[in-house]
Amino acid sequence: MRKLFTAWFMLFAIATMHAQDTKMNTFISNLMSKMTVDEKIGQLNLVTPGGAVTGSVVSKDVDEKIRQGNVGGLFGITGPDKVRQAQDIAMKNSKLHIPLIFGLDVIHGHKTIFPIPLGLSCTWDTAMIKKSARIAATEASADGLDWVFSPMVDIARDPRWGRVAEGAGEDPYLGSAIAAAMVRGYQGTDLTKNDAVMACVKHFALYGAADAGREYNTVDMSRIKMYQYYLPPYKAAVDAGIGSVMSSFNEIDGIPATGNKWLLTDLLRNEWKFKGFVVSDYTSLSEMQAHGMGDLKTVSALALNAGLDMDMVSEGFLNTLKQSLKEGKITVKQIDEACRLVLEAKYKLGLFSDPYRRMSNERASKEILSDDHRKFAREIAAHSFVLLKNNEHILPLKKSGTIALIGPLASNHRNMLGTWSVSGDPEKSVSVMEGIKNVAGSDVNIIYAKGANISDDSMLIKNTNVFGPEIEPETRTPEAMLSEAVAAAEKSDIVVAVLGEAADMTGESSSRADISIPESQENLLRALVKTGKPLVLVLFNGRPLTLTWENQHVQAILDAWFGGTEAGNAIADVLFGNYNPSGKLSMSFPVSVGQIPVYYNAKNTGRPYNGEGGPKFKSDYLDIPNEPLYPFGYGLSYTVFSYAGLSLSPAQISPNHPVQVKLTVTNTGNYDGEETVQLYIRDPVASVTQPVKELKKFQKLWLKKGESKEVNFTLTTDDLRFVGSSLRWIYEPGEFRVFVGGNSRDVVEADLSGD
Repeated sequence: MRKLFTAWFMLFAIATMHAQDTKMNTFISNLMSKMTVDEKIGQLNLVTPGGAVTGSVVSKDVDEKIRQGNVGGLFGITGPDKVRQAQDIAMKNSKLHIPLIFGLDVIHGHKTIFPIPLGLSCTWDTAMIKKSARIAATEASADGLDWVFSPMVDIARDPRWGRVAEGAGEDPYLGSAIAAAMVRGYQGTDLTKNDAVMACVKHFALYGAADAGREYNTVDMSRIKMYQYYLPPYKAAVDAGIGSVMSSFNEIDGIPATGNKWLLTDLLRNEWKFKGFVVSDYTSLSEMQAHGMGDLKTVSALALNAGLDMDMVSEGFLNTLKQSLKEGKITVKQIDEACRLVLEAKYKLGLFSDPYRRMSNERASKEILSDDHRKFAREIAAHSFVLLKNNEHILPLKKSGTIALIGPLASNHRNMLGTWSVSGDPEKSVSVMEGIKNVAGSDVNIIYAKGANISDDSMLIKNTNVFGPEIEPETRTPEAMLSEAVAAAEKSDIVVAVLGEAADMTGESSSRADISIPESQENLLRALVKTGKPLVLVLFNGRPLTLTWENQHVQAILDAWFGGTEAGNAIADVLFGNYNPSGKLSMSFPVSVGQIPVYYNAKNTGRPYNGEGGPKFKSDYLDIPNEPLYPFGYGLSYTVFSYAGLSLSPAQISPNHPVQVKLTVTNTGNYDGEETVQLYIRDPVASVTQPVKELKKFQKLWLKKGESKEVNFTLTTDDLRFVGSSLRWIYEPGEFRVFVGGNSRDVVEADLSGD
């Protein structure tokens, strides 16, 4: 009976969707029959009057272009009243009254800012990440937005690249799970609802593999590497129903992504069956000229032929497509197909039935930065922090005694939000100083000293402060600040040093060749260590840093990334034990920049170095280890978790017979806590060489102190597939190795046979 009901329900759903599609197609066909070629091309034009700009070009005469029907969408403006004014121009002064679509970079929250995406990924909690996107959609839609340029799902293995801050790290399995969760959080179950927004996955594709970690640089890799490691998160977003895709700045196989037909049509539409529209990144269309692909008219025709539907800011489509049409370089059919996809997006968002549905001052006043949103921001921030070191159980701190709170980020609001917090208000953020005062109680005496500037490097200060003063050098000398900090430390029972990067030392156009803590702060930290006082380092950073000296000399290190609006409260919650840290790294931390790229799912060479015997004529370094300082999946807790009793039932797998992987995890420490149990596999013999480990499953557990739980994973042959030479995912029978543990390095293991 249940099967019959399920089948009936599916048939009903399919019939309903078909009816809705028919209604939409009829509406859009009727509308397009009234449109001139110029008006159709106008729908392909996305412009900005200013605001959230990521390039030197800002659109001109925007109001007049809207009146002429030459604009399909706007980005860079928010607020119900401002957005309504722009929509009024389209609805009251253009010939066909086609509504505009309004977009913005909503990357990790709209006005309630959550941790940067790299930090969010360290929660390994897709339900929480989905909820953060749902809250961001609620606030953004109340503020007049229909469309968000998120999630960013680029796999990245090079922390020199500033945009690692915006992604989910180095692993395709974790990255895919997070991509799907964010899409569903933004879009909900019904895009016409006034609290839903259309998501836009970016940057398609491979942008995270830029050579040397240098922004906008060339990407070159094999197709197998693309399919197995870099493409899965984009595919996961498409499978989750994402409404739009943004092309990337880089080239692929010698052709820029924005004009790459194999990428945008053969792969995205024909192979993956994507039905939404593709928008360029900021002026990535016109930038194809600098790549060497021709003049603006040539690259605009190239992009349309490749499958690009909307041109962000370049206005190459607007100003050249009609001439290319006359010359036979493009067809009316291609313009129609792109225009239809943009109009379909507006229809699905409900803009034709109510162009003003997402412009509500009442909703904005109630929902933006509401108490429950801030409460969740505090909770998810605490879950994102990764405890990297905690010698002699120095943490959690006691709520008594004297704490020297030292560092340029200790009493700072602006840098709490991190990069790409476009609509966030730094004045609404909670500093670490404020958070500690809120949580510690009256029995804690706090002595504060800035101790150093974030940086004393004039070039770094200038380049970082493009969007405002994130690094504000003192008029005092470095020596005077350092002396004050040392004096404060000597009067304390314990030192909490809050150091790291400024917010926009990561993010777009923020690559760094030196990924250590800036020298001014290193000098401060070394002086504090010399005092002999117990020292806790709280790190603000948008990328993995090189922390070899810190790891050797500091008793405890808590990586707080950039925690968002409630960063200070969340940090204090963790420092004082109100929450036991559970974050796990989604990106490996190198010992040295010279190791980069260093990542857990690397392949063996023909001369692997396993640490045994002499290192000569092996794949290693003379001066540093091969392994990262902190591996993928790593993160400590205030308690201790033990793993025992790994079993596979049965110990043989086949396409029709999955395997149950079981083991017991026990909290053997003195605190209740959460643990992320991770399952990895190795395929040691295959027709295409495979990595030493690949993440395939994970579970989060909450265990009281002394409690044990059995963990059960179901492993199928789908989990053992890899990309073969035909670029298809295949399963090959043979022997496998299964690893389970709290990170990619420290695991228990068992053998598995496959038929």
